[in-house]
Parts: sequence; C-alpha cells; structure tokens
Amino acid sequence: MDEYSCFVDWDKMDVTVQSQDAKDLTCTEFQELKQLARQGYWAKNHSLRAKVYHKLISNIPCRTVTPDANVYRDIVVKIVGKRNSNSLPLPEFVDDSLVPTYCLNAEGIGAVRKIILCIANQFPDISFCPALPSVIALLLHYSKDEAECFEQVCRILACNDPSKRLIDQTFLAFESSCMTFGDLVNKYCQAAHKLMVAVSEDVLEVYSDWQRWLFGELPMVYIARVFDVFLVEGYKVLYRVALAILKFFHKVKAGQPMESDSVQQDIRAFVRDIAKSVSPERLLEKAFAIRLFSRKEIQLLQMANEKALQQKGITVKQKSVASPKRQNVHLAVHAENFKSEIVSVKEMRDIWSWIPERFALCQPLLLFTTLEHGCSLSRFYSHSEGHEPTLLLIKTTAKEVCGAYLSTDWSERRRGGNKLSFFGTGECFVFRLQPEVERYEWVIIKHPELATSGSEPENHVSPASSTLSSRSLPSDPSDRLSPFLSARHFNLPSKTASMFMAGSSECIIIGGGDGQALYLDADLNHGRTSHCNTFNNQPLCSESFQISVLEVWGFRDTMNG
Repeated sequence: MDEYSCFVDWDKMDVTVQSQDAKDLTCTEFQELKQLARQGYWAKNHSLRAKVYHKLISNIPCRTVTPDANVYRDIVVKIVGKRNSNSLPLPEFVDDSLVPTYCLNAEGIGAVRKIILCIANQFPDISFCPALPSVIALLLHYSKDEAECFEQVCRILACNDPSKRLIDQTFLAFESSCMTFGDLVNKYCQAAHKLMVAVSEDVLEVYSDWQRWLFGELPMVYIARVFDVFLVEGYKVLYRVALAILKFFHKVKAGQPMESDSVQQDIRAFVRDIAKSVSPERLLEKAFAIRLFSRKEIQLLQMANEKALQQKGITVKQKSVASPKRQNVHLAVHAENFKSEIVSVKEMRDIWSWIPERFALCQPLLLFTTLEHGCSLSRFYSHSEGHEPTLLLIKTTAKEVCGAYLSTDWSERRRGGNKLSFFGTGECFVFRLQPEVERYEWVIIKHPELATSGSEPENHVSPASSTLSSRSLPSDPSDRLSPFLSARHFNLPSKTASMFMAGSSECIIIGGGDGQALYLDADLNHGRTSHCNTFNNQPLCSESFQISVLEVWGFRDTMNG
C-alpha cells in the first residue's frame, strides 16, 4: 500500500477505493473543482483523495499562528505520556460524542484520542465541537502520520475567512445551526416535518441531532463523499445532505410504525444502515436537487438564530442530568398556560412547529381578542403594535379556522403615509386549520418566476398595491430579527417582494401564500378570501365570511420574563 495507508484497516475499506491507478488533479477553478467533487472524481482512488484533501486544506485561509505538524511532535509526549491511547479521556467540548472508528486500524483508533487532546491544548477557545472526533477519524485515513492529520484539522479549526463557515466550535454556534436546520426542514421537507411533529414531543430536539447523523452515524464511504464536497463548497453542503437524509427517512418510513420509542433513535438507525436504502450517489443527487437559498441567506438566518439565543442568555451548554443538551429550549406550547377560543393546545403546537425556530423559544401571549376588546380596528392596532412577530387567528361563523403568521410589526403600515403600502418578509405565511390543515407559503418564493417575469398572480392583492415603493421597506435591517427571505436581501422588485401584509384605518390585507389572501373590514366582523387558481389550491375559507372570533397572539420570552 502507499504512504497514506498506515492507519487504514484495508479489510474494512470499500474495495472500490483501493485502486492505485495513476491519477492527478490539475484544475484550480472553483466551478470545475465543485463538479469533480460532486461527481466523486477522487473518491475511487485513496492516494488521490489524500492529495486533494491536503491541497484543499492547505488553501484554507488561517490565523497567522496556526499549530502545525511540528507543534504536535513537540507536545504529544508531554500531553499523552505513557497512557494507553484507547483509555484517554475526551475533553468536555466533544459532549460525549461518538468517536467513529470508520475503517481505522488499532493504531488509528488510538491516534484519534491523542489528536483530540492535543487540539484541546492548542485551542482553549473551543467550547463545544461534537463533530471533531469524526473529522479527525476521517482525515487519519488520508494522512501520512498523526502530525499531518493534526495540522490539517488545525487549519480547518483556525479558518479566519468570515465568509467561510466550517465546523461549529461553540455551543452558541451549534445550537443556532440546529435551529437553522429546523427552519430549513420546515421550508423544504414539509412532509417529513409533519411526521416529526406527529411522533415527537419536541421536534427541535430531533433536529438537534442533525450533525450526529453526518458526523457519527453515516458510514465511512458516505461521509467521505460528503466531505469531498464540503471542503470545496463549505458548510451549506452539510445542511443539504442532512435534509436529503430526512427526506429519504420519511420516504422509507412513512406509514410504518416507529421501531423504537424515540424517533431520534429510529433516524440514527436508518442513517447507520443507509446503504440498504440509498447509495452515496443518490444521496448527493437528492441533496443538490433541493433548491436552497444563497450562502448569504443561510448566514442571515444563522445570525438571527444566534442573536435570539444570545438575547435569552443561551450561550453555553447547561449541565443537567434531566436535559443535558437543550436546557430550557422547548418547542411545545405549555398546556397549563394556554387558553384560546379558536384553537386547541394540539392545534397551537402544530402552528408553533411552522414558525421560525428562534421564536419557538417563546410561549404564545394573547394580545387581542374580539371577545374581550371588541371589534375596533384601531384597538386591534394598538394592542398588536410593538410586537414582532404576531400570529393572527380567525374563526368564522361557519366553524372554519384560518390565520396568518406575520413577521413584521404592524406599526410598519405607517411608512406609506395615508396610502396602503405592503410590508413583511418571506417568513410570513397563511394557513387553514379547519376543515383541514394546510399551510400556504409566499407565492413569490415558491414560484420565483413570477417575480423575475414581472407578473403577479391574479387576485393576489387589491388595486391599492400600486402604491408599493421601496419606502415601505424598513430603512435599517441590521437590527431586525426577521431577515430570512426579506425583500431587501433579494434581487426582487419591491412591488412583488414586499407585498404580504398591509393595513389602514379601513381594512387589513394579508396574503401571498400560493395566491391565498385575506381581506378584513374595518369593524372586524366580515372578511373575504381570494386565491390564485393557477396552483389548484383550495381557499383558506369561504370567499365571503363572517367572523365569530379573532385573536392576535404575540411571542413571550419565558426565559427573560
């Protein structure tokens, strides 16, 4: 075998990667590298993959002082001493993570722990990094010795390019990435998300496992293919693959009873045995078929989730026997503190599973109800303003129940002066609970060709939409908590990009999801709906309806009072 074989147990390795055919990689252009990585160009040649990894990692921009192979040789004896490598204790920041053996031999298995301890010595600022053991175990397969593996991992950890996210190294970064993954599941895997809500008490807890699926449970041949692309394209690849895993899990397991009492355990088992269902090529094909937003949009969502956690004081891992991983972070609505004349606790929990994860940290707070505050539109505004986001619930006299999640403060309506101007972000949506449950996303986001062509769906908004202008957008987006899919971050005309919610002294207009729109009159007694027949959707409720009860809910931060 070649110089990159000292830690490999070749009896465990896939025979397709044992080829020693002479190959080389001469391209340096990003687009060409990306295509080669996705196609698995270097996946079937162990030596070539090792050389490619070395080249890609060597090009990572790092801090000026980054530990290298010589540092490892200087410190390893001092740190490890004569102790048995396999019995070395792991530092707390790996959170009792799995230490994958993949296809390592006995020497390689012991080397993983030695390298982890030396990294802990050189990176005292790492506070939470459960993916680290997997990354080290993988890179050992493609390293000449422990020192070279140590240097490569250090370069990944020391990356100082603010636009290049690689591995989470703090609890705050890890938690916010879990929340971001939950948001992406909610947006792109709605069928799987619906299953998670049905079988789990807390879907946020399920989604907190997403990195473990990749860096722990996924077999060697799969994680290596993922890592090929990850080193070229970055963190976004991990989200894509985890979403694809969840899609395949739902496809294979839908309609079947859960094999254990925990959906988390079932997903882990599915990932461990994924070869029975999906090939590595099919997994990556599915991952890159998902239409995700730009890296910038993902970063904005990550920043918003981090900010929400920081504001609630969740920045470090809480040590608790009962709940060691997600202390005080709950998705479920507390039944004992919730009472609505429109929806049940179960229905409110279903709605809560649709909202952005950063607001799932809060509990619902009733701001306005027509049963108590009357049917004055001005009173509706006075009770709702100052709260962002809000949840609108409507029950009609025909027992229909519908509503909307509204990302933006109603005070934004004043930016248009006396004209009816639209505002809101792409996180807004409308929904129906009775007679059946259905959520309708923003039509421009689900069908972006409507924006690029300059066309608008029929009956989507009233003629008042002609007053839309860039003035209806907030002037300073930097401090807002709803940046995801916001018009200001999209290259969309403001006329279509911002039209979701509008209000005046005469009416309220809420709409957008697949052409669904709600119109409420000034006395909050009557309303009507319109919908675009282009996508064959059922309307939210009767075309013209009478309101029985209307409620507006805010989001109460239970952690900070």
